[in-house]
Amino acid sequence: MLKGLRTALYHVSDLAAAKLWYSGVLGKEPYFDEPFYVGFNVGGFELGLDPDLTGVSPGNSHAAYWGVDDIERCHARLIALGATERSGIQDVGGGIKVASVIDPFGNPLGIIENPVFRIEES
Repeated sequence: MLKGLRTALYHVSDLAAAKLWYSGVLGKEPYFDEPFYVGFNVGGFELGLDPDLTGVSPGNSHAAYWGVDDIERCHARLIALGATERSGIQDVGGGIKVASVIDPFGNPLGIIENPVFRIEES
């Protein structure tokens, strides 16, 4: 079901400034650059910048997303196993879908179906 860790997501109040800063830190431009999300491929993992600050406060502004092949099936299974929905399945463009749940212990668990992202070989 879970294929491996794919994305560390950081919510940012200024997407343009964060994109510029992380481009400098990483020494490269993002592979995905839209007004609603910026994604960098970092050694086979994605560092994502999200300007949506809904429900975010300093200290809880990040999430990890696990790669899946079938987000609908995985999301339904997580709910059936006792997780509660945090954010429903969203198509964010380019065939990429994301969702998140809260596990029975209060932890956010993100899932991502991303046919665009390729693991970078080092």
